[in-house]
Amino acid sequence: MTATAARPAAPPAAGEPKPRPAPRRKRLVPYWLLLPGILWLIIFFVVPLVYQASTSVQTGSLENSFRVTWHVQTYWDVLQQYYPQFLRSLLYAAVATLLCLVVGYPLAYLIAFRAGRHRNILLVLVIAPFFTSFLIRTLAWKTILADGGPVVHALNALHVLDLTDVLGWTSGDRLLATPLAVVTGLTYNFLPFMILPLYTSLERIDHRLHEAAGDLYATPWTTFRKVTFPMSLPGVVSGTLLTFIPSSGDYVNAQLLGSADTKMIGSVIQSQFLTVLDYPAAAALSFILMAVVLFVVSYYIRRAGTEELL
Repeated sequence: MTATAARPAAPPAAGEPKPRPAPRRKRLVPYWLLLPGILWLIIFFVVPLVYQASTSVQTGSLENSFRVTWHVQTYWDVLQQYYPQFLRSLLYAAVATLLCLVVGYPLAYLIAFRAGRHRNILLVLVIAPFFTSFLIRTLAWKTILADGGPVVHALNALHVLDLTDVLGWTSGDRLLATPLAVVTGLTYNFLPFMILPLYTSLERIDHRLHEAAGDLYATPWTTFRKVTFPMSLPGVVSGTLLTFIPSSGDYVNAQLLGSADTKMIGSVIQSQFLTVLDYPAAAALSFILMAVVLFVVSYYIRRAGTEELL
C-alpha cells in the first residue's frame, strides 16, 4: 500500500455559506486567561528583579541612602572576595544532588513497579516531611548528628569518620559543623524533589516493554540499562534540576549544621542583606549566583539531550 498525500480542504460548494471567522472576543479568551499569571510574574518576579539589578549598581550607605551610579565594579569585588563560597556551594549542591539520585532512584523504582496496593502509602510517606517546617526538620538533624549521639557512635564503630576525616569532610569524632553534616541536611531536605519526578517518569513506562525485553533473553540488569533508565531520563534531569538549584542557594543547612568553614554563598547573601546591610554587594552576589546556576543548568540540559525539557 502506498501512502496518499494529504489533500487540501475542498472549497465550499456553490450555495453553501462560507465559514465565519471566530469573533474577536473568543480569540482574546486565551490571552485573558493568561493575564493573571502574567501579572503575577511581572509584579513578583520582573519588578523585584529589575529593582535588584538597580541595587547592584548603587553606591552609598544606609545612613546617607544608596544612589544608582552604575558602579559595576561591585560584581568583580564580591566575586574576588567570596569565590570560595561560590565554589563550595556548587560542590555541596552537586554532592547532595548525586546522593539524592542514588537514594531516590531505587525508592522511586520500588514505588513505580513493586509497591502494588501500597503505592499511595509510600507516596504519602515521601511527601510527609513537607508537612513540617523546613527549619524544624533541619534542627532535628542538628539533634540527630549531635556529638555523643547514636549516629556518631555507630559511625565511629564502623570507622567511617576516620575515612571522612582523611577526606576533610568531618573533624575528628564529630559530625556537626562539618561539610558532611551540611551535605546530609541538603540531601534529606531536598530528597522528595528528586523522588517525585523520578516516580512520575518511571510510572509512565509501559510494563510490556520489560516483558518484551525478558522474551528477548535480556537480563534484569540489561533491561534496566537499555530500557528503564533511558526512558526515565526526563525524570532524572527534572529531579537533578529541582535538587541542585535550591541546594546551591540554600543557607539554612549551612547556618545550623555547619560552621564558618562550611559557609555557603546563600549564607553570605543573607548576611550582607540583614547584618552588614551592604545591599549592592548582596544584590551583586545574587545576580552572580543566578547567572552561574543558569549557565550550569543550560549546559547540563543540552548535554543530557532531553528534548522533552528543552
